[in-house]
Amino acid sequence: MRHLIDIMDLSVKEIDELIDRAEDIIANPESYREKCRYKKLATLFFEPSTRTRLSFEAAMLELGGSVLGFSEAQSSSASKGESVSDTIQTVSCYADIIAMRHPKEGAPLAASLKSGVPIINAGDGGHNHPTQTLTDLLTIKRELGRLEGFTVGFCGDLKFGRTVHSLISALSRYENIKIVLISPEELRVPGYVRDEILKKNKIEYTEVGSMTDVMDTLDILYMTRVQRERFFNEDDYLRLRDSYILTPDKLENAKSGLKILHPLPRVNEISTAVDDDPRACYFKQVKNGKYIRMALILKLLSEVR
Repeated sequence: MRHLIDIMDLSVKEIDELIDRAEDIIANPESYREKCRYKKLATLFFEPSTRTRLSFEAAMLELGGSVLGFSEAQSSSASKGESVSDTIQTVSCYADIIAMRHPKEGAPLAASLKSGVPIINAGDGGHNHPTQTLTDLLTIKRELGRLEGFTVGFCGDLKFGRTVHSLISALSRYENIKIVLISPEELRVPGYVRDEILKKNKIEYTEVGSMTDVMDTLDILYMTRVQRERFFNEDDYLRLRDSYILTPDKLENAKSGLKILHPLPRVNEISTAVDDDPRACYFKQVKNGKYIRMALILKLLSEVR
């Protein structure tokens, strides 16, 4: 039985196969309508979510399966003090596969040690978000036609942004990737990302404070929001939340083929005036998330013995 806790749990070959399967689902949706008939997905979200939770649910429903679960900790027995371990062992009796989001880093890994069915990490604190990374990789592949030989700029909250950490890990295994890290000093990537991923894998990277200074060098701009829920100090959040806002004027020197990504939700870090720009790909990204999660559900269920 396989779980997906970290994007590094998948080999490059497996990621490429998932992308190929997702593209086949996009091209031939009718072929997949009954693939998970009589199968049940449990979505256990101890932290609020719109895209990820509904994407998983839509994915399972389009595969012919069904869905059960909860959308916040307060609507589960966690509010009574039940442990994650007991919740997982209970839900394993009802479902064939579980997608779990939790505010504490490592909670999905702990859950996988007690689960009788595959666990998919749907986000754990500021640590990992592997299915968002698969979504990002599918989007890059569909938009650029490749997963190597490009420059990607990560902009905004790079300290707490689990989507950034996961995507950097994944891209470190592809050829000729250059990374530009754009953030205020307080929100720079953690040391372990810099030392254990970028430097260890000899990835060419630069850290800058200005978006406009590097815009013309980017093939992909990956925007992130400053996450209020990750701050212990409200004053720090208010001071930094508007540090980087993408507006049409900041795209004047950008490449015509630039692809703008964002894991969403957006607060104000991308002006709505950018939405009509053909380079904006974040709502395409949302749709791609459903297809890659369909491919992942099929993979993990097929490997249950």
